[in-house]
Amino acid sequence: MNLEYTLVERIPTAKEYQELREAVGWAKIDLETAEIGLQKALFTICADIKNKIIGYGRVIGDGAIYFYIQDVIVLPEYQGKGIGKRIMNVIMDYLKNHAYHNSFIGLMAAEGVSKFYEKFDFAERPLNRPGMFIYWKKKGKN
Repeated sequence: MNLEYTLVERIPTAKEYQELREAVGWAKIDLETAEIGLQKALFTICADIKNKIIGYGRVIGDGAIYFYIQDVIVLPEYQGKGIGKRIMNVIMDYLKNHAYHNSFIGLMAAEGVSKFYEKFDFAERPLNRPGMFIYWKKKGKN
């Protein structure tokens, strides 16, 4: 497969974002919520083939103390071809140019991909420092 894709610093549409999430089995986010969240990212990068998004990643946070890498997604049919690595390299370059000394840079990896992020010097949290989360459920929203 000849992969003539480009990496473009752009915000995907909410529909593109939903399609990526669906393709990798992530929970559905309604379009309005997706649009709001996407617009608030500090940095976004898309992998495109002929104006079709095949991969994506973004950085969110306060732009100083905390940075979080979110939504590094590559369509299943394009996985294992180095696209995720290139997306992460661009994200890491962004962080090198924008994060401060002792800024916290975090991410939550999907099951089975910790080794991928270890290549970028990320480490799993120690058992005595567990991460926690909640999926907020609000009536009237999906």
